Order: sequence, then C-alpha cells, then structure tokens
Amino acid sequence: MVLLRYKIIVLFLSYNVILAKEYSSFKETEEKLKNEYFVPVENWKYSEGAGWREPTVFVPIFVRNKAHALPYFLKCLYDLNYPKKRLSLWIVTDHNSDNSSQILEKWTNTVKHEYHDLVFEKPDTEWFYKEQKGNLHWPEERHIKMLQLRQQALEKARKMWSDFILYLDADNMLINPHTLQHLISRDLTIVAPMLTTIASYANFWADQDENGYYKRADNYFEIRNRETVGVFEVPMVHSTFLVNLVARKSRKLRFWPLHEDYYLLVDDIIVFSIHAKLADIPLYIDNTHIYGCMPIPLKHDQSLREEVETFTHFIMEIMTEPPVGIGIEIQPVDYLKPVFHNTSLGFDKIFMINLERREDRYYRMSKALELQGIEFTHFKAVDSKTLNTTYLKHMGIDMLPGYVDPYRERTLTRGEIGCFLSHYFIWQEVVKNKLDQVIVFEDDLRFEISFNRRLKNVMQEIEDAKLEWDLIYIGRKRMQIKEPEKSVPDCPLLVEADYSYWTLAYILSNSGAQKLLAGKPLHRMVPVDEYLPIMFNKHPIEKYMTPFEKRDLKAFSVNPLLIYPTHYTGQINYFSDTETSSIWEDVHASKEEL
Repeated sequence: MVLLRYKIIVLFLSYNVILAKEYSSFKETEEKLKNEYFVPVENWKYSEGAGWREPTVFVPIFVRNKAHALPYFLKCLYDLNYPKKRLSLWIVTDHNSDNSSQILEKWTNTVKHEYHDLVFEKPDTEWFYKEQKGNLHWPEERHIKMLQLRQQALEKARKMWSDFILYLDADNMLINPHTLQHLISRDLTIVAPMLTTIASYANFWADQDENGYYKRADNYFEIRNRETVGVFEVPMVHSTFLVNLVARKSRKLRFWPLHEDYYLLVDDIIVFSIHAKLADIPLYIDNTHIYGCMPIPLKHDQSLREEVETFTHFIMEIMTEPPVGIGIEIQPVDYLKPVFHNTSLGFDKIFMINLERREDRYYRMSKALELQGIEFTHFKAVDSKTLNTTYLKHMGIDMLPGYVDPYRERTLTRGEIGCFLSHYFIWQEVVKNKLDQVIVFEDDLRFEISFNRRLKNVMQEIEDAKLEWDLIYIGRKRMQIKEPEKSVPDCPLLVEADYSYWTLAYILSNSGAQKLLAGKPLHRMVPVDEYLPIMFNKHPIEKYMTPFEKRDLKAFSVNPLLIYPTHYTGQINYFSDTETSSIWEDVHASKEEL
C-alpha cells in the first residue's frame, strides 16, 4: 500500500511538470503568434543606418458614429511601427449621434505633438443626411460627401508633397505593426492589405459585374483564405488602401467630380474602382502577411445598436485561435477604454467553469464576458488529473453498471468524472444557497452576436408565457436528428429539448438543480451530457435510463442557439480537457500491483 501511495505522489508530480509545459498563458500564445505573423520587411532600405529617410505618408480618417471602435482603432494606428514624424493625420468627424468627437478630441490632444502634422476637424452638422432613413443608411448625398472628403485628402496630400496616402476606415484594425513598410515595399500605385472578417467578407472583390457590383469569382476564397499567397490584381479594393503619389499614374486619379465617362450609380467604392480603371491604374490586394481585420458591414436598415453589438462580437471572436480568429487580443487605448456596466442578465448567479491550469481559456473567456458586461463567478473545475481511487471511494463515485459510450465504445473516462463533478457541485450550490435561476458557462465557447439582448428576449418570452422549466440549453449538440423538435406554445424562441450532447452553456432553475441531485448520480455515473437527457427522459438507450426512476426534468433549448464551441473536433487548435483515460482501468491495474 505504501508503494502504491508513493507511485500516486510521483504520478501527480509528473502531471504538474507536463501541464506546465503543455499549456501556456494566453499572452504567451499571443506573443508567439505575433512573432510568427508580424514579420518585418526584409532588407528595408529605409531602416536605421541605411542613409534613407522613410517616405512621408498622409493618413486621412473620416469618422461617423464609431465611438465603439475608436479606442481599438486608435491603438492600432498609434502602434504602427513607422516614424510618427513621417506621418500626417487629417481626421474629420461629422453627422454623429454618439460621442465620437469627444473621443477623438481627447486622443488628438494627447498625441498630436508626436506626429509631423495632426489636424482634427469636427464641423457642426445634424446626425443625419436629408434622405437618410437610419444611421447605417447611405443615401446618395452621403456617398458624394465621402467622395468629396477623399478628394480633399488627395489634394492635401499632394500639396504637402506626401509620398503616399493611406486611406483607412475608422473600424479597420491594422494589427500588424509593419503594415506600412510591407505596402510601400510593393512599389505599386494602389495596393491594399487584405483585411479579413470573422465571415467570408474581406476588403476586396475578385470580380465585378457590368453595374459595378460584386460578382462571385472562383479565386476569391483562394485569396481570402490565403490558400494562395501573394499580391493579386483585382477589380476592387476598399476600406483600407495605399496610394503611391510618386507614381506618375497617380496624377490621373481622382474621386470627385465624377469622370465624364462614369455612368453607374453613385457609390463611393464603385466610383473609386471605375476611376482607377479610367486612369489606367490597376488595383492590388496583398495577402502575403496577416495585416489586420475588420467587422462585417451591416445592412442599411439595421441600427447603430446592432453595429455596436456586431463590433463587440468581432473583438471577442478575433481572440479565438484559428480557424475562427487569429489568437491576438485587440487592445483599446488605455485612457479611452470603454466603460462596461456589469449585469447579471437577471440571474441570481452566472458561473464560468474553468480549470485553474487553463489560464489561456480563463483569460479569453473572462475578456469575452467583460466585453458584454456580464458579471460572473469563476467556478474552479474539478481537475481530472488530480482524481484518484481514494477520492472516488470517499465520494461514493462509481460508473453506471454496463455503461459504454454510445459513440466511442469506451467506459467512463477520468475527464468525464471531473466534468460531471464540476457541474454537480454547482447544482449543490444552487440548492444550498436557494438560487432561483443561474447560468452555467464552460470556458471553451463562443457567443452569438447580440447575446445579451437575445437571451433577455428568451427569458421575457418564458415569463410572459408562464412556462414551467428546469433546464434550458443555450448551447448544445443535438444528436440523432430524425425529425424537428417540438415547438413550445407562446415561446417561438424555444423547443422541447431532444437527446443532446455538450454542457457548453445552460440555464438552470432551483427546481432543476434539485431534480438533478435527487437522481443520485454519483454511484451510477455517466457523462454529464448523457445524464441530462436521461433525466428529461430522452436518452435513446433504455437500459441507461431505467436505473433512474424519476425522469421528469423539464428541459428546453433556445432555437436558434446562442452559444457555440470555440473549435470543433478535428479543427486547428482543437483540444479537449476531457481526459480520455479510464480510472477504472487504473483501479484494476493497482489491485494487480498490490
């Protein structure tokens, strides 16, 4: 027995050494990715000691209702690894219904002495244009105003004898500090750094129809997904692009007035592409490096609130490692940090389950919750690496006799026990502290856009319908899909939950916690995502349900779901903390040793 205890101690120490090497913090991972992605220009002829001064760059920035994006955008702009004394900024903001002007004024007053020139203009205007139907609507007058501003910027840059002009939208994030050097080194008249989104959208088109609009092209996704890497001629670049004013052809470029041969609708990006073509200037997109990202533009009939929510979602998603994002946090300017008002979303408590050793997941998840203003309690998960037979015996834990995973044909694993216990202890806390309703989050999930608002709508719907419920999935994997789940009367956002996997996120009532505990699952344990369907009588294997006599958990699911996993099995950077070894195999081996 002494020998066995000694082996257990050695095993625990070995695990700690392995874990220290296996997981790095989010910040260590981020630094590694930055070193990998953000590579300086080789043989940059303007580098220190080369005898050349960097080209001068004029940067016009036109801002309207971007208060939500500006703290992040301005940090990326400031962090560009380019001598600020070779940069001139012209910032214009108008037609605002938010506090963009105040943010810009504070920033420009703080940094203006660092740049060669920084001019900030805020003409007094109404928030709307004459024909405007909403904040995101673009009537022709607004397109014309943008074209006129870009033309003014071009003329200012030429008068200042600037070598380049960098047009930059105020919600485009140039997270690569070497972006300007790379673009300048291309030696092209017009070139854009490819900026990606969390969807298939990017700041270029691979084809254009006869009316000047986007046309699907076979090579779009090859470029967008960087399956082929290089600098590609395309019919359209927009949002962020560099114009070489030293190039002879650039003298013919103009944004306004319209060229005498222009015949299409007045749309600022279409006008630009056609004017470039009429000036015989090819447009290029550069995807040789990861340069940055941008939020998905919304439809013209959507609201500013939806744009803010979409941007928040974008900032959260970009932190998620590939293939969703790039694994880098976009930081705001310190003194412009948004103020988040903490909310419990109407729940008594919001739990976030996280293994202490997974600092990377805690960091990402806590930031995602912070960005949404969600107040949470960090619930330290039961670490499967620390489980042993003595602990299991003390807790009265045993596997359900005859249990075999329906899909993997294996017994209950060490990780599944740790996961079950983490949820079980939360159920106990709910009952002990008489909490009416709580949310349980795991730490490897992604939020849908407008999560807070959409969840509040669900809960309001439930309250109005006076629905009796115990558990509501807000993230799950539906299994054995044969027919649609039953809809819930007066609750169009809910369905009656069928056999489901994953405990990514769910809402639990006090009655639900009591029922789950009353099932006395510890001495007949199955994975927690198998136990829940058993308790609402929807497990497809009858022999697993039979030992649990009372299976009356009232379970529903939000439809469509509001939570998804960060990664799916087989994707890049997918890793499961659900340790796959079986503790019962260890028990058997230990008995043989004794």
